[in-house]
Amino acid sequence: MSTTNTPQQAPATPQAPSGARARPEPQALSPARTLATAARVLRQLSHDPRTVALLLLIPVVMITLLRYVFDGSPQTFDAIGASLLGIFPLITMFLVTSIATLRERTSGTLERLLAMPLGKGDLIAGYALAFGAVAILQSLLATALSVWVLGLDVVGSPWLLLLVALLDALLGTALGLFVSAFAASEFQAVQFMPAVIFPQLLLCGLFIARDRMAPALEAISNVLPMSYAVGGMNEVVHHTEVTGDFVRDVLIVSGCALLVLALGAATLRRRTT
Repeated sequence: MSTTNTPQQAPATPQAPSGARARPEPQALSPARTLATAARVLRQLSHDPRTVALLLLIPVVMITLLRYVFDGSPQTFDAIGASLLGIFPLITMFLVTSIATLRERTSGTLERLLAMPLGKGDLIAGYALAFGAVAILQSLLATALSVWVLGLDVVGSPWLLLLVALLDALLGTALGLFVSAFAASEFQAVQFMPAVIFPQLLLCGLFIARDRMAPALEAISNVLPMSYAVGGMNEVVHHTEVTGDFVRDVLIVSGCALLVLALGAATLRRRTT
């Protein structure tokens, strides 16, 4: 009787699920990828004239409005104008950056970008560079208008005033990038403003000197970056030379912006819908 030899089947080789796709390994921060990201963001901004108007014109309009509100009391404008010159760019950059980043997240753009050989650091640095370029123009317009058109009395160098205004705008950009990771919609991004910006606005020393606040509130104001943004502006207004307090304030604002950008890169995540 003949027997039929049944060929033995080789064990099945495990296969990856059809929907899985190997993602590239994270790569070091690349200047080329960072610049490409910044250029893409700037191209998108150029196609959105309303956002550009908000970024560039709102601080100018608000400073002009403030000047003529205190038309009969120029010394009042001199007292608070420089502080608001730092606060307005911070607020507008925070608002626009948080909404713009969230819009790219919810539309799937961030997910597609992170599926490419693009690290989180490249992405965050690219956004910061693009909005930083806008912040330079924004701060230049607002500072030039305040000092040379509206007559803001500044004892120190107007260029130092411009430096602090620029750092404040970059801080607003960093805060906007950071909080966008925790919002699920543009409405939620706007809701972060009362939580992140308003307490700093009340405690930064704009309405009353920080050393005259209740001790608990003064302690809180000492850890809020806007307090040092306002402090740096006031140092330029009242001193002809670069003071130690001015250097401290500039370093703290710069350090806070870098720290928040690093936290933004750490919290950046893909969202699939």
